[in-house]
Amino acid sequence: MAYTTEQIRNVALAGHPGAGKTTLFEALLHAGGAISAAGSIERGSTVSDFDPIEKQRGHSVDVGIASTDHAGIHVNLIDTPGYPDFRGPALSALAAVETAAIVVACDAGVGYGARRMMEYAKNRGLCRAIVVNKIDHGNCRQLLDDLRESFGPECLPLNLPANGGSAVVDCFGRGTGDSDFGPVADWHQKIIDQVVEINETVMERFLDVGEDGLSGDELHDAFEQCLREGHLVPVLFCSARSGVGVRELLDVAERLFPHPGEANPPSFVKGTGEDAQPIDARPDPSAHVIADVFKIVNDPFVGKLGVFRVYQGTVRKDTQLFVDDGKKPFRVGHLFKLRGKEHIEVDQAIPGDIAAVAKVEELHFDAVLHDSHDEDHIHLAPLAFPKPMFGLAVEAASKGQEQKLATALHRLAEEDPCFLVEHSVETNETIVRGLSDLHLRINLDRLKERYGVEVKSHPPRIPYRETVSTRAEGHHRHKKQTGGAGQFGEVFLRIEPLDRGRGFEFADEVKGGTIPGQFIPAVEKGVRQALAAGALAGYPLQDVRVVVYDGKHHPVDSKEVAFVTAGKRAFVDAVLKARPQVLEPIVDLEVTAPEANMGDVSGNLAGKRARILGTDSSRGEVIVKAQVPLSELEGFAAELKSITAGRGRYSMDFSHYEPVPSNVQQKLAESYRPKVEED
Repeated sequence: MAYTTEQIRNVALAGHPGAGKTTLFEALLHAGGAISAAGSIERGSTVSDFDPIEKQRGHSVDVGIASTDHAGIHVNLIDTPGYPDFRGPALSALAAVETAAIVVACDAGVGYGARRMMEYAKNRGLCRAIVVNKIDHGNCRQLLDDLRESFGPECLPLNLPANGGSAVVDCFGRGTGDSDFGPVADWHQKIIDQVVEINETVMERFLDVGEDGLSGDELHDAFEQCLREGHLVPVLFCSARSGVGVRELLDVAERLFPHPGEANPPSFVKGTGEDAQPIDARPDPSAHVIADVFKIVNDPFVGKLGVFRVYQGTVRKDTQLFVDDGKKPFRVGHLFKLRGKEHIEVDQAIPGDIAAVAKVEELHFDAVLHDSHDEDHIHLAPLAFPKPMFGLAVEAASKGQEQKLATALHRLAEEDPCFLVEHSVETNETIVRGLSDLHLRINLDRLKERYGVEVKSHPPRIPYRETVSTRAEGHHRHKKQTGGAGQFGEVFLRIEPLDRGRGFEFADEVKGGTIPGQFIPAVEKGVRQALAAGALAGYPLQDVRVVVYDGKHHPVDSKEVAFVTAGKRAFVDAVLKARPQVLEPIVDLEVTAPEANMGDVSGNLAGKRARILGTDSSRGEVIVKAQVPLSELEGFAAELKSITAGRGRYSMDFSHYEPVPSNVQQKLAESYRPKVEED
């Protein structure tokens, strides 16, 4: 159907693994008439899980996008993976929607995935709704109590299950009838009380004339304000497999979910740093185009596909668009709407719409598309992605495929903001980093499946760092005479530790020109070379301040190279006097396991120098939060699988660096010494 911005609803289905998001996605598309029959995960026939790896594993590893029409609205749906290993694509989807529908399975309870996505959506300023799936299994009343305890009393049901989960009854619009929870009138009154108190004018009207005296527009505006401010989180009950409550969910989207002009405005800024200024991106179809690329797909048949959300203006076929601050535009030759792996060609995309363009190499994740240089230097506020800490060193299994591997890894990194590829100069290793072993293994499977590249992998060196723990002074005189003009440079400097995370500072306090000003950058260059190479165990130095305060030069023999060498060796001299320390990365670890395995999990972590920060339990599972040295987690995935019979899972994020134990430092320093002596 033809539609306007006011008729668009953008909804992301998010939550815990196994909650039924993909099945609900299928049911919504079927209920809206977009597909003739709902697909099945077991048969590998769903719209969103079309990747061969998803079919093989039986769960989502990437987002699926499709749209359907219902009751005069156009609903763009995004199905997101539940496993924390694939949090990158899931969080990217939040940048494209107004409403995050957190799906919770009635028979599984409030999982950590639901908690995380509720938190992310709240921080992003999205309207949130909770969809309770599988209402024909489990205790729905207990789950509603758990939801209100977990997320607050603002979680109120807009419908309730009836007849043992074979039907749902509305408790917002009508507020009459019976449910499996008893009469719905009490819940209806709670919703009305919650909605009207958000707006003083509506509250006064309500007190004067009662609910029946309020107009539909007054209630709608107050409800929309409640959603926008998080004052109300609607709870909706359904069963995706039986279809109960699915059409009612679309009805709620039509009546109550915000369209792109009603939700909290997107956080666009113009410029960078302190000069960045917030700007308004208005859902005006006649204004200049502003759109944001939130997904990249490298399709072997279509080429690079950039999926974007339009915030302002209208993108049409043959439109000339710029990418970020680029000076050369590209022409929109073909414009697509997505339905899983299908690309449906359309003529235009209006504000609020989600569309895609193909074969534009300049596109990248989070690129801003626009049609005027007035929109140069515009960026959407970045999402807070978890930092990829799990690493593997990889190399091509066959000689001659190195370039093919590099190209394929670059393509995969374009698609996932939490999959990074880096080259370690220290070890001459190509290292891929992700959120877990599973995350990396899936991407290595894609290398073979999609690009025909097989790799060998092994654990990379731990990214230790070095620092100093006290002040010290260093000195070096570099003098070289080989006939003709020689080399001379002498440097005196002092160093002192900085607070953890401060990095590096360099200061020039030379008086009287003992080191001429043109050679100070050379001294700093030498210091930075030593920073990168390390002094104690061969790891980069950080959190140190260097002050050059004296030196000597020769009017003929002083050259830049001499002061580079003198600065480097003076710095190393000072470091070795300043009680150097090796720092190791500490990660925040969250382990979820059956309660029966808590003792084994805690014991395993205790043997890894872990600090247990706390535990939580829900529906037979325990969540253990700890801080652990990254070096201790090699092989932890296999250990956890063994301890919990495959039911345990974990996620981790970088926390900070701290000194290693003295025995570890001694071992690292001793292993570095022979290399230094060889050099």
